[in-house]
Amino acid sequence: MAQKRVRIGIDVGGTFTDAVAVDARTFELLAKAKVPTSHDHADGVANGILLALEKLRADAGIGADDVSFLAHGTTQATNALLEGDVAVVGIAGIGSGFDAFATRRLRALGKLELAPGRTLPIRYAAVRDPGDAVAVKEAVDRLQAEGAAVVAAVEPFSVDDPLGERAVVAEARAQGLLATATHEITGLYGLAKRARTAALNAAIMPRMVETADLVERSVTAAGITAPLMVMRGDGGVMALPEMRARPLLTALSGPAAGVAGALMGEKLSEGVFLETGGTSTDISVIRRGRVQVRHARLAGRETYLPSLDIRTVGIGGGSLIRLGGASVTGVGPRSAHIAGLSYACFADPSALDGAELVSVAPRPDDPADYVALRARDGNRYAITVTCAANAAGVVPRDSYAHSDPEAAKAALAPLARTLGLSIVDAARLVLDHAVRPVRAVVDQLTDAYRLERDTLTLVGGGGGAAAVTPYLGESSTLDWRIAAHSEVISPLGAALALVRESVERIVPSPSHTDVLAIRAEAENAVVAQGADPAGVEVDVTVDPQRNLIRAIATGSTELRTRDRSARAERAELDAEVARSLGVDAGEVTELARTAHHRVLGAHVRGRGLGRLKPPRLRLRVIDDDGVIRVHSPDAVVRGVTAGTAATELAAAVDERTSFGDGGSRAPAVRLLVGTKIADLSGVLDPGQLLALIRTETGSRPADEPVVAILEAR
Repeated sequence: MAQKRVRIGIDVGGTFTDAVAVDARTFELLAKAKVPTSHDHADGVANGILLALEKLRADAGIGADDVSFLAHGTTQATNALLEGDVAVVGIAGIGSGFDAFATRRLRALGKLELAPGRTLPIRYAAVRDPGDAVAVKEAVDRLQAEGAAVVAAVEPFSVDDPLGERAVVAEARAQGLLATATHEITGLYGLAKRARTAALNAAIMPRMVETADLVERSVTAAGITAPLMVMRGDGGVMALPEMRARPLLTALSGPAAGVAGALMGEKLSEGVFLETGGTSTDISVIRRGRVQVRHARLAGRETYLPSLDIRTVGIGGGSLIRLGGASVTGVGPRSAHIAGLSYACFADPSALDGAELVSVAPRPDDPADYVALRARDGNRYAITVTCAANAAGVVPRDSYAHSDPEAAKAALAPLARTLGLSIVDAARLVLDHAVRPVRAVVDQLTDAYRLERDTLTLVGGGGGAAAVTPYLGESSTLDWRIAAHSEVISPLGAALALVRESVERIVPSPSHTDVLAIRAEAENAVVAQGADPAGVEVDVTVDPQRNLIRAIATGSTELRTRDRSARAERAELDAEVARSLGVDAGEVTELARTAHHRVLGAHVRGRGLGRLKPPRLRLRVIDDDGVIRVHSPDAVVRGVTAGTAATELAAAVDERTSFGDGGSRAPAVRLLVGTKIADLSGVLDPGQLLALIRTETGSRPADEPVVAILEAR
């Protein structure tokens, strides 16, 4: 019998630690476990991780050797920053003259407010000459004497010459201190933002390193030798040594795990993901099979921390209803959890007989315009968005948020009487108020990322998914679905996530060699963390206005060969592509294929006056797992071989390069090469684009089919 191959994902939440086991071949959920998060244990949250892991393995019969991958996500870094529970940071400002003046100003980082009344604790020491070992040692000694637990080395332009920062870091570590440097965090210029990011990274480093050590010991004690990974805030995972050096990358990773679950587990390639908990809904976009990343704001200021573009709305499954007279005035932001009340719809219906509507203030300083139920026995229950969704009949029966319909109707009955409405109409009125701010954010993201509304899919995750997503889909006429196992979407995302690395550099007038070097740096970084080199995809963007080169590499720590018997039939996949394109299945044709991808498309005319224009070729690329990986509203497809790609695509690129006042603009190109899709659409310069094409195809067998998808800009 073949040995099991199991991927384990663990999500450390504020209240519970959830764990899941997933078959590495089929991605089937094998088991799930939930234990209380061990905040007060001597080993901190690491103990909860160990308990969840032990329970999961016992329930599913998983041996230590069966585990091929283990990843966990945690809100510890985010919570430390939000609560101001951080270490004292010693900034070693390097340089003389103007550089010394610039670094002295970094004392102002001590004014960064992390939480009400709690600022970033900063100590400062100057290092005029980092080549003077005695001066470096004296500076580190002074910082340590003033209470610094970790040192952050800061020098202007260290992204070009990091030797000074390295000297300070080496001395700090020699004295047994944790240390970081700005050039280790980012390759971008901007001293203030770079130093701010490094200082925040340093502030959480002691706690995060201690937790990493405890988790690693727990996993080792369990006999598991698989790579131990940690969720990043940009939706990927990184190896433990990387987390120890750059723990700030784990900040904001809680919502990112759910997005990873939608991307990998739900095979979402174009749509909006809504992760709904009890109090709030996190909303994010997946476009053309890619998560959307931006630099995060922490402590009210922008940093160089890459994180997913996630918008949070204060509406969740447990959100309470607000009443003014005989009218609903709003829903949330307070929830049943904050008020310490149970959801009425999950009570025994008989317990709600004769219940009356009462006003409550969830917290002492809150207005008393929230409503709840007081039962005959004196117990109080919350009327929530989940109650309203069940009373309105929009919650699917198999979803985590589904309740007894009679209990839900009993929960809404007193409110309906006060409003002078039927129970269903009262429930729908509550839902109208609840989804209005959520829909506003969905509309904003749809416009910002230019998503096609005709093919847009809403995917709901989280325990409260069915309280929000179905009604939002119905009222906005958008396609929607609830993610499978939505209540554990975050640990599922951790189990399925890919190793990720982002490299950014400012390079004035970058050459082809510069672009290729940064691409290689990103690729090598994920390979060093255990990613299979054969499957690493690198997306390169070159911004000529800012002289910015960004390379984002993703890869799996193992060749995940899906069970082909579990894949959908081709007719079913073609029907899904037709739906995505907005045409009948008979209009879809196969335009090209490789061993791992099929390119399907249809010629579609626009609407209104657009019908007078020639039809556009809209296409989708579907991989051999049945996932739509690429969406294009208007493209040209070229089938070549690896051996002829450089010359044949040079002509195609030249033919479609546009010229204007800002210079030449190459077409947006994506290459289907082997198992990978190389997204080169971020490169505008034709020469740089062709250099990357040669890199992607140069190591492949000369007769291997390669497909290029070109879009005019």
